[in-house]
Amino acid sequence: MKALVLSRGAGTRLRPAGYTLPRQLVPVANKPVVEHVVENLRDIGITEIGIVVGEGEHEVPELFGDGSYLGVSITYLRQDAPLGLAHCVRIARPFLGADDFVMYLCDNVLAEGIGQIADEFARLRPSAHVLVDKVEDPRLYGVAEVDENSRVTRLIEQPQEPRSDLAMIGVYFFTPAIHSAVDAIEPSWRGEFEITDALQWLVTHERDVRARVYSGFWKDTGTVEDVLECNRELLMGLRTDIQGIVDSESRLIGEVVVEEGARVVRSCIVGPAIIGPGTLVEESIVGPYTSIGADCRITESGVADSIVLNEASVHNVSGIETSLIGRRARVGSARQHRLVVGDGAHVEVAA
Repeated sequence: MKALVLSRGAGTRLRPAGYTLPRQLVPVANKPVVEHVVENLRDIGITEIGIVVGEGEHEVPELFGDGSYLGVSITYLRQDAPLGLAHCVRIARPFLGADDFVMYLCDNVLAEGIGQIADEFARLRPSAHVLVDKVEDPRLYGVAEVDENSRVTRLIEQPQEPRSDLAMIGVYFFTPAIHSAVDAIEPSWRGEFEITDALQWLVTHERDVRARVYSGFWKDTGTVEDVLECNRELLMGLRTDIQGIVDSESRLIGEVVVEEGARVVRSCIVGPAIIGPGTLVEESIVGPYTSIGADCRITESGVADSIVLNEASVHNVSGIETSLIGRRARVGSARQHRLVVGDGAHVEVAA
């Protein structure tokens, strides 16, 4: 079995923090979301992975290279325009060949992995097997209608009057039967080749399409709040590992990771928390559910329930909570407020 990971960056920027960073590269528990995806695939034994990227995108290839450091082999597939998920299957056919494969949207976090649906697909081997979950507003998703035997009877993309609350959450297992389906469909009203339409083609032609409800935590990392929730969830599985330097005047409480080259000086770290490589935390308090990236500087400050990206600095600011601080950002105190605010931004200033 192979894997097709959809990482095309157009339209996936995380605002307001991610104007220069695709949301699949935003770190959760100090790993980009797409790296968690690749690890989930490797954990079910898949080592041949194709990653779809857009024209001119370089950050995902720079992150993974050939994939060997993760024990996988990665092939990069370029999609010149965002023409839909089924179009990704079309352009990946030379890579996929006649193999079964799993297609995985890389801006989703599935904390417990995908082992159960992988085992079920291997045992039953339907033409397609999709991962679903109940959602509050199915109109935002591709929706599956399912019978009592978990067979899909109908699929529709973003229905205005949904007859089911089971949304497809971005993981699809396929046999080569899907190739006939993606060849047969036409672009939707959005101008895209929808994977929902391809799945419906299989259902209409009496192919076996099944759904499995995901039993663990999952989240589409579309907003800062979603990313922070994912960070909390993954940090709860943390185990203490001290590779860096923690001086005798510092305290570590709970599960804390201090990565190689990091220094904790006259500070208190309350876990679960990660301090990234090369980072200095000095005379500061880092509260629980905080991930601090590489080469950061946190001095005379307090940060909790937050994500701080690489090379950012925070100086002489207390009470930072539920925040996402971007790469190379600088946060400091001042007697007066000085703001550089982009279009459509939301700013909260203490009175």
